[in-house]
Amino acid sequence: MADLSINFAGISSPNPFWVASGPPANSAYQAHRAFEAGWGGVVWKTIGEPIVNVASRYSALNVGQAQIVGFNNIELITDRSPETNFREIAEVKKRWPNHAVIASLMVDTREQWHEYVKRSADSGADGIELNYGCPHGMCERGMGSAVGQQPKVLEEITGWVMEVATIPVIVKLTPNITDVTAPARAARRAGADAISLINTINSITNVNLDTLVPEPYVAGQSTHGGYCGPAVKPIAMNMVQSCAADPDVGLPISGIGGIGTWRDAAEFIALGSTSLQVCTAIMHRGFRIVEDMIEGLNDYLDSKGFETIYDLSGKSVASVQNWNTLDLHYQRVARIDYEKCIGCNLCYIACEDGAHQCIDLISPDERHGIGPGRLPGKPVPQVREEDCVGCNLCSLVCPVEDCINMTPISNGKEPLTWKQYEERLAKGEMASIPPHP
Repeated sequence: MADLSINFAGISSPNPFWVASGPPANSAYQAHRAFEAGWGGVVWKTIGEPIVNVASRYSALNVGQAQIVGFNNIELITDRSPETNFREIAEVKKRWPNHAVIASLMVDTREQWHEYVKRSADSGADGIELNYGCPHGMCERGMGSAVGQQPKVLEEITGWVMEVATIPVIVKLTPNITDVTAPARAARRAGADAISLINTINSITNVNLDTLVPEPYVAGQSTHGGYCGPAVKPIAMNMVQSCAADPDVGLPISGIGGIGTWRDAAEFIALGSTSLQVCTAIMHRGFRIVEDMIEGLNDYLDSKGFETIYDLSGKSVASVQNWNTLDLHYQRVARIDYEKCIGCNLCYIACEDGAHQCIDLISPDERHGIGPGRLPGKPVPQVREEDCVGCNLCSLVCPVEDCINMTPISNGKEPLTWKQYEERLAKGEMASIPPHP
């Protein structure tokens, strides 16, 4: 069985799964429950000057029967006193000495940063996460994403922290920015030990068409909130990879954003993460989801012959390149397994109206064998391979697993990238844009 333990920027944890800073990490009671369920670490709900929250606080994007595909919150940092939070951190760390307990902080002045950093260390916290990502409420007070969106300010405040820090410092980055590597580089210049990303994305999830006020509803008004959950996973993975690939960042990464299964975890690790933070999935399904995540990740690592997390970490980073390095002559075509086809013809509709019109409907008599569940005499989809551009759309809309496979084919052409094409064009070796294979 693979070893899931990690050492993240000097912070030891029995596995990479950490409860992210948020409602599930709001108290010692919850931290105890999390560790009992199997979580390796907890990043405490952000500590600062206590605030007063509003009601209501959450809204969600549902798609069909799938609930909370995206989750929006307008909840702010802790509404409990610093004394209570630091006392409970000490209590949790005493009971769980081998688990990671991280204090998340958000304050204003240099003096306050110094005070809270020292109090975090005195409480026994293993590390500190600097919350530079909150996109609502706190940014209006000059904190949260108001800091994370300005690399120079981020660098200065992180510098304040590093003046007194005696335990590892993690900078949490906002995704509400054009280039996430800019603040990541600033964190490194300031001396931070690691980065975590992404924080939530500025959003409005829906409008109540009866009241004409977006949710969450607060006395006839609403506000933009922080978006998270499965819907943000692709954005998070893109930003994680960007930081992992940038040699000027060069810091350990704690991946956050839409992680809820072992597959999500494995993908984030492959793109450069070491630790993994989870919030929305816990709020949706509870702490015990970590049991399946641990078992699934263990099984996956074993199946690949990986002995530790580090054997997988970053393995996919180098395969993500600029578009102009991709082979223009590589070709795949869609092929249908007629033993699995149920005749829904979604592939035909998608290709005809949304793609490249290379699927025809033909009589089943022209095709030997009728797939299970198909009515005799119903038209059968057939791909004209000579016109297929390999876009993948038909395989994505097909409801039957492995019914449509994208199959590489040889066209006899040597690999050619757009970059190579431009270089040859400049030399007069090519006269026009190379046609599609």
